[in-house]
Amino acid sequence: MAKYVIKKSLPLEGRVRISGAKNSVLPIIAASLLTDDVCVIDGVPSLEDVNIICRLLEFLGSKIDVHGDCLRIDNGNIKNTVAPYELVRKMRASFLAVGPLLAKSGEVKISMPGGCAIGTRPINLHLKGLAAMGAEISLGHGFIHAKASKLTGSTIYLDFPSVGATENIMMAGTLAEGQTVIENAAEEPEIVDLANFLNAMGANVKGAGTDTIKIDGVNFLKGANHSIIPDRIEAGTFMAAAAITGGDIFLENVLIDHLKPVEAKLKEAGMLVEEIGDGVRVKCVKPLQAVDIKTLPYPGFPTDMQAQMMALMCTISGSSIITETVFENRFMHVSELKRLGANIKIEGRSAIIEGVEKLTGTQVKATDLRAGAALVLAGLCAEGTTEVVDIYHIDRGYENFADKLRQLGALIYRED
Repeated sequence: MAKYVIKKSLPLEGRVRISGAKNSVLPIIAASLLTDDVCVIDGVPSLEDVNIICRLLEFLGSKIDVHGDCLRIDNGNIKNTVAPYELVRKMRASFLAVGPLLAKSGEVKISMPGGCAIGTRPINLHLKGLAAMGAEISLGHGFIHAKASKLTGSTIYLDFPSVGATENIMMAGTLAEGQTVIENAAEEPEIVDLANFLNAMGANVKGAGTDTIKIDGVNFLKGANHSIIPDRIEAGTFMAAAAITGGDIFLENVLIDHLKPVEAKLKEAGMLVEEIGDGVRVKCVKPLQAVDIKTLPYPGFPTDMQAQMMALMCTISGSSIITETVFENRFMHVSELKRLGANIKIEGRSAIIEGVEKLTGTQVKATDLRAGAALVLAGLCAEGTTEVVDIYHIDRGYENFADKLRQLGALIYRED
């Protein structure tokens, strides 16, 4: 099993380029199923999650050519509408194939999804939306079977602004008859990126990035070329890495508007965050102070940055409180941080952190994607050697993570 071996590092310095957004490229690859024409997607990160969803499309009949960070997807020969357990169980985003397949082929059978064990992420909102559009849905033997000779537009209110449900309903609505309206929709930048891709294919999607999205169905969609937006969570992770090591780094290919809550909290802690061109400079200019954080759906503080910021708070003198409102089981990294010497107490959905003078290296386990990144950051400032095991979670969401950190001077290497 692969692991990262990390030694206490000097302050990180230098430049690093942020990859395309994982949470944007996955639904966009799934959306290509809506057309028989060729789609070309640029800025695709080399991630295990991307590999899995490409394998899923190839199982369905797609022909995918990879040229560096560019994917050429030809879905002109899709004959299979059954998504197998061995692929879907590995990644929750595989469920994003349901909306496009149902809208294009009229039927889909898919295994119940898997992914990181960070808490309940029910698919009922996806199914509720598709059922409102006329889909007949049955569940049994670990599979979901959905059929619809023709989807019909409907007004769908989401009880929670689920990103995945918004994406699935939005994709299905592009080929539905009439207008589909999603109320209390997710507002993430990745939703906007998907809408831009769909509109480039000939769809009529309005309101993406607000809480109400309207989709007027069309008869068919054509192929399109598209470039993926930068990954705001990868950027935020490197910003936290600069803070935890007292560094000074420049991040290329960043849209700081997508990172306003992270930027605000780092500035509150005492970091310099400065937008320069298409990048951001992050510099530690004075002793940092503890800050409180509460995760919320976008545009609130992202739950995907909670663990990394907790690692940072563990190293800052004073008390901080981090409250997790999005996922109920997203404190699994706490026990691992405590193995490194962190002082953290859990009360309900809040973690109370008392900064310690130093962390001490030991072996810890990446319990999920972002927890793994947080443990790597903690290892950068821990005395001695830290080993992070089960890093396949990290491979799912960070492209060449160790290489990029080494580029900035981190003492980290990978053992396979």
